[in-house]
Amino acid sequence: MAATTHTVSNQAPPLVGHDVYGGDRALTEGVERHLAAAKPELRGEVREELTALGLAAGSAQAQEWGAQANENPPKLRTHDRYGNRVDEVDFHPAWHRLLGHAVTSGLTDAWGRPAGHLRRAAGFFVWSQAESGHGCPVSMTHAAVPALRTDPELAAEWEPRLTSHVYEEGLRPAARKAGVLFGMGMTEKQGGSDVRANTTAAVPLDASGEYLLTGHKWFCSAPMCDGFLVLAQAPGGLTCFLVPRVLPDGTRNVFALQRLKDKLGNRSNASSEVEFDRTWARRVGEEGRGVRTIIEMVAATRLDCVIGSASLMRQALTQAVHHAEHRSAFGAPLIDQPLMRNVLADLALESEAATTLTLRLAAAYDAGTEQEKAFLRLAVPAAKYWVTKRCTPMVAEALECLGGNGYVEESGLPRLLRESPLNSIWEGSGNVQALDVLRALQREPQALGAFLEEIGLARGADHRLDAAVRNLLTDLADLEGIEARARRVVERMALVLQGSLLVRWAPPEVADAFCASRLGRDWGAAFGTLPHSLNLGAVVERARIAGGGPVPKPPRSGIRTR
Repeated sequence: MAATTHTVSNQAPPLVGHDVYGGDRALTEGVERHLAAAKPELRGEVREELTALGLAAGSAQAQEWGAQANENPPKLRTHDRYGNRVDEVDFHPAWHRLLGHAVTSGLTDAWGRPAGHLRRAAGFFVWSQAESGHGCPVSMTHAAVPALRTDPELAAEWEPRLTSHVYEEGLRPAARKAGVLFGMGMTEKQGGSDVRANTTAAVPLDASGEYLLTGHKWFCSAPMCDGFLVLAQAPGGLTCFLVPRVLPDGTRNVFALQRLKDKLGNRSNASSEVEFDRTWARRVGEEGRGVRTIIEMVAATRLDCVIGSASLMRQALTQAVHHAEHRSAFGAPLIDQPLMRNVLADLALESEAATTLTLRLAAAYDAGTEQEKAFLRLAVPAAKYWVTKRCTPMVAEALECLGGNGYVEESGLPRLLRESPLNSIWEGSGNVQALDVLRALQREPQALGAFLEEIGLARGADHRLDAAVRNLLTDLADLEGIEARARRVVERMALVLQGSLLVRWAPPEVADAFCASRLGRDWGAAFGTLPHSLNLGAVVERARIAGGGPVPKPPRSGIRTR
């Protein structure tokens, strides 16, 4: 066979050695904008830490870790060689390296640092582009803090461990570890999202606040964590409990792992079914107020679902643009072909809208005012509903931009596609989010006021946005059949919020294209159907990886073992 038949040409080079943070204009501009408004003195420090994380995420080493962690999924070991119950999950070393780097980079430490939520959200967005599955325990550990703060004694004991920048793998008493991870268990076979139907029983012991739990959890993700917040039925009603994996004396708590879920995506992460049989637990909050106690954890993990989806969308867009820059067809690079430019611009709009909304929500957490809390009450479930739902069709379209190259595993796009539906399901599917918005509208009028005040900051800047806001107000005023219309109402809320943010902060060509398509309805049913008269070239150019910079050194793993 002639050697010339093996000459490779017209293929995109591997996308490695770039700064995932610094190359993303929408992300870097958003972080700088919110810091300038709240903590300008931190801009240099945050830029340095996020640049280091961005270089690590774009390295060949991190990408290899991601591939290895998904090609070698976790394995359940219920017993040791002698027949003793151990209930452990073995992970590939790459999983520990990803998780260790996340923890040492502060991705579980937001609640006590200045601008902590903004810098942590940006970091989670960046590092998740290396691999998404390990983000589950990172998210739950971060989100457990506000629930534990309902009990000052528990918070004093556990919060320093949860927010530590040290990752120590292995099950040991928490007091002997410099840092711990937390999970959560709410759903059961018969209840699903209806957690008040849970049947796990909690029997109080003589010691104050101590209980024994008996029951099951149908979805318990990341079961190698050091502790879990779970819901169970106490004598006073549904209550929140802290369940440690290892008791202070070093013995294993009863935490029987029945099996690991065989999931569509998220293959690197273990999701399990777990049985409690007189499992020791400590009450968190008051009896009968379990949902109220754990709700802040749920809200924080919902925001992480938005961040995770926005991260997947950005990674898919980056891959599509990179391929189109280097692949030629019909005599010209794909990126210069008018129809491909339309597709890429449409994908870029979706990605920037998700990124901008994500950062606005994180900044609202940092502000912590009553106004911002009221805004988040509606904005988080609306964003969770819409951004997570937009993820799958966008990733699928980005995969198609690579053609057959995108359909093979080596491209990384199939892994992104399998991961893409996850965040719309976790922490409440679409209907749960839509109904939660309705609940807030009916019970918390201040939330609607804060939401309308936010979108009102862009009033008069774009006639299509103004018209969309008027239509939304008409929808909200009509209560007939509101539950059946909830998805449409929440979709419009998310779109006008994204539109208002882009009109205020994005370049004119981005805001114009978003308002024309998403709000003005000059748009088809698929990506790549933007009005041809828009400045699509400028939108695509903004989506390219900015700068370049040196090839980064491989990131350190951040693991401590004993």
